[in-house]
Amino acid sequence: MKNKKLNKYLLRIPIYIFTILFVILPLAYMVIISFLTKAKTWGFDFTFTLENYKKVFDPFYLNIFLESVKLALASTVLVTLIGYPFGYFMGRLSERWKRRMMMLLMIPFWTSGLIRLNGWIIIFRSNGVLDKLLMFSGITKTPLKLLYTYPAVLVGMVYFLLPFMILSVYSSVEKMDWSLIEASRDLGASRLESFLTITLRLTMPGLLSGVVLTFVPSMGLFYISDILGGNKIVLIGSVIVEQLTKLRNIPFAAALSVILMLLTIVFLRLYKKVSGTGELEGLF
Repeated sequence: MKNKKLNKYLLRIPIYIFTILFVILPLAYMVIISFLTKAKTWGFDFTFTLENYKKVFDPFYLNIFLESVKLALASTVLVTLIGYPFGYFMGRLSERWKRRMMMLLMIPFWTSGLIRLNGWIIIFRSNGVLDKLLMFSGITKTPLKLLYTYPAVLVGMVYFLLPFMILSVYSSVEKMDWSLIEASRDLGASRLESFLTITLRLTMPGLLSGVVLTFVPSMGLFYISDILGGNKIVLIGSVIVEQLTKLRNIPFAAALSVILMLLTIVFLRLYKKVSGTGELEGLF
């Protein structure tokens, strides 16, 4: 019995070491740096200050945070409206078609994200594929300026995050007991009533997981806004990268990252409360 317990603890040691080295220590290092002062040339001085956090609450940066949250919410809503039905009907397919659809969902992950974004540039640019289709169909008469706009960034976000919602909903639909649906129909419930009272509740864990996997990353996907939005659409992730690479203000970039991390923790806590699960109990 003692050997089993010892083996159980020994198996956990690599996980603890990995978590401490690559999660806890980097986060602690980032928090410490956020309270230091920017050096005159490069790096930081070990002088405690709160100026970095005071600067975060400047109206300019607060507005960027607000715009990032708005874009994250908009992309999450669109991903949910598209991904939930897709994942639901994918779970109703035969095993043969499930494998085919899964393969189609996995193919984009085998291609570089930059290459895929360049594909969207070809579609959205003036006189591009979309412009030619619209003019050919008679919907528009002149080329549209779609590239480097908010809709272009939103489409890019939805494109990148949609598979996570589909797979989350699909996994929940796969575990459903369809006899409950049949029983509700036999008892006189309509299709809509069966969906709202049974299907939606049983697939809610997958839906909420998809929302988390969509909302949290969308606030930091700065390269999508940089490539498809140019300098017009600025997210908080873009500001952090600019502070690190161009302005070399590492402490302020760390402060922005800490605030973004806190927003993420708040959202995850809300997810835990709404879902009523303890999946995140060990983290927060």
